Amino acid sequence: MSRFVDRVVLHATAGAGGNGCASVHKEKFKPLGGPDGGNGGRGGSIILVVDPGVHTLLDFHHRPHASARNGTQGQGSFKAGASAPDMEMLVPDGTVVFDQFGEIVADLVGAGTRFVAAQGGRGGLGNAALASPARKAPGFALLGEPGEQVELTLELRSLADVGLVGFPSAGKSSLVAALSAARPKIADYPFTTLVPQLGVVSAGDETYTVADVPGLIPGASDGRGLGLEFLRHIERCSVLVHVVDCATFETDRDPVADVVALEEELARYTPALGGSLDERPRLIALNKVDVPDAADLVDIVRADLAERFGWPIYSISTATRAGLRELSFAMAERVAAERAATPAPEPTRIVLRPKGVGDTGFTIETDHENEGGFIVRGERPERWIRQTSFDNDEAVGYLGDRLARLGVEEALAKAGAVPGCPVTIGEVTFDWEPSTPAGMAVLMSGRGTDRRLDDPDRVGADERKRARAARRAHLSDAELGAGARYSSDHDLDAPER
Repeated sequence: MSRFVDRVVLHATAGAGGNGCASVHKEKFKPLGGPDGGNGGRGGSIILVVDPGVHTLLDFHHRPHASARNGTQGQGSFKAGASAPDMEMLVPDGTVVFDQFGEIVADLVGAGTRFVAAQGGRGGLGNAALASPARKAPGFALLGEPGEQVELTLELRSLADVGLVGFPSAGKSSLVAALSAARPKIADYPFTTLVPQLGVVSAGDETYTVADVPGLIPGASDGRGLGLEFLRHIERCSVLVHVVDCATFETDRDPVADVVALEEELARYTPALGGSLDERPRLIALNKVDVPDAADLVDIVRADLAERFGWPIYSISTATRAGLRELSFAMAERVAAERAATPAPEPTRIVLRPKGVGDTGFTIETDHENEGGFIVRGERPERWIRQTSFDNDEAVGYLGDRLARLGVEEALAKAGAVPGCPVTIGEVTFDWEPSTPAGMAVLMSGRGTDRRLDDPDRVGADERKRARAARRAHLSDAELGAGARYSSDHDLDAPER
């Protein structure tokens, strides 16, 4: 018999991208063939896919670690590396995915729903893709990016319309067996039901599902018993039914006290999917009325229950099937009303959120661990660091050019960085050497301007024109004509520098 597992921790590692290839075309009579290194292949992603044929997370319990394949390296002659196939992992309908901080990242509902749990790394560019007019034959290629490594918690929240709650041995499993074709374990001792049970019920034209969770007891919200562990399976239920044992031999229990205790435990439970269990419509099923003492107790407490809670009350017996038809149609009526009130789900829309034109995509922070140091944080700088082979000087120079074009050097200069101070990007720390003029950090100005031209000792154009006019004022027309012809050849009238 297979085990029921509704909560697992998945350690997913996506495949890394293949490295780019640094190659130069070699052929007879073609000494300058040029770069022809291909790009690396993309690493495989790990994708969770909803499959209606899967009803438990047992496979993840036995294999909690999942690793996708890596992409292959590029080759010469412009041959790109092969991309690794994605790893698809089947999950049951109603699976909720949490990150390591306990936040919901996906609610997988509906057959075929897909969620990328770990994204595969992109392949590195070959030197053919890195060639430019300024770098015609790059002697390096970019490294492939590593795949994502995530730790996710998967929890199954059953898709049931009606949830049965009650004390142990109240007859919930017997009710599911009497209303549907499900055959849960039934015995005369508490906590017979150790895992949630689902049954499909047909009442008239309505078909709905009923979920039976392990029995609740006072203190369940503090960890007693099993019921609170599985209350997540009734989060999606639109109707809750209190199944009350009217033939219990415990002298300190009665139907009113049972319902009050159950409501207190439900109030302490906070659904992770949002909303509140208090908003769900309720029904009360007084069970085991085939016992004479229980039938008498039902007549006594019915009025008290109706006055205190105001919910519909039904007297049933799972042994003689008395009252089951009325209860099943009452549940069907409320399920139909809830379905009609719930708006139809809209198709998933793709939302594009482009970044602003002026968004540099990085921030500069002070490094408190290294005196005088700075930390550069951003998706692009950190990705470029991972793509760089630091044993290749040309690759390091290319990285410096990319960071300078992004504006990292200017931002460091504004933050007070000086040559030689430690700068950390990603997992790499290096001594900053600016590539701006004269090895000094110069803040760049707007287009068409240069702050170095603001030197007050520099002779301006107007002053040079006045000096030239003064030199030519005492010359005759003939001398001016001879000087103009001579200056066209020798540029005698060029302004002094």
